[in-house]
Amino acid sequence: MNNLDAVFAALADPTRRAILTMLLEDDMAVTDVAEPFEMSLAAISKHLTVLANAGLIAQEKRGRVKWCKLDPDALRAASVWMQGFGQFEPVNLDAFERFLEAELPDTARD
Repeated sequence: MNNLDAVFAALADPTRRAILTMLLEDDMAVTDVAEPFEMSLAAISKHLTVLANAGLIAQEKRGRVKWCKLDPDALRAASVWMQGFGQFEPVNLDAFERFLEAELPDTARD
């Protein structure tokens, strides 16, 4: 999977998009990222791994605590690609998800 594919795969999940929105404000400890979600810490960790593998976030240990940080340039390639279509400018990821669901109704969700 190339990086652009990994970015779009990561953005396909609403939980991961919510996490990215949270990280726009500041770096966060994994436990703080998990707090608003009704899922296990292990499930959040899997989402964070997908985001990190796509290059959208970085994770680092600070003492005993694992922190997440948004990579501000991570969406640049995806944004440039979508701007080529004009209809996606400015990028509205929720609208893009609805478009994909309408175009690909039989696609299995993760």
